[in-house]
Amino acid sequence: MSDSRVGLTVAHRRYVPYSHAHYAGSLVDGAYALGLFGDVATEVCIRTDGDEGLFASYSDVQFRAPMRAGDVLEVTATVTRVGTRSRTIDFEARVVCRGRPDQSESAAEVLDPPVVAVTATGTVVVPASV
Repeated sequence: MSDSRVGLTVAHRRYVPYSHAHYAGSLVDGAYALGLFGDVATEVCIRTDGDEGLFASYSDVQFRAPMRAGDVLEVTATVTRVGTRSRTIDFEARVVCRGRPDQSESAAEVLDPPVVAVTATGTVVVPASV
């Protein structure tokens, strides 16, 4: 029997402020994406189980492209497996807009196609059903 929660996708978008630049070239550390994955996973748990749940682990994290201050990130979480109390979720962080300081201080552009910056697979747990 298939579970209707499998395939649920939740998306968040977030502007990366310049205060989060951590390295030369306005690069943002990879942990920034992991924090966003936690936020979107929380909404997944609320939607699937009526509880914020807890992040248990990552089984895979891939840093594929840089994230920079001035980017707009779209983070998605898709439920791929539902256990009794655990949920496996695939995550993706894409850069959908990017600042262009080479053109002017406030220049920016939409990236088409978006750039996949980080992917991951994680497990969340929720309380047992009553």
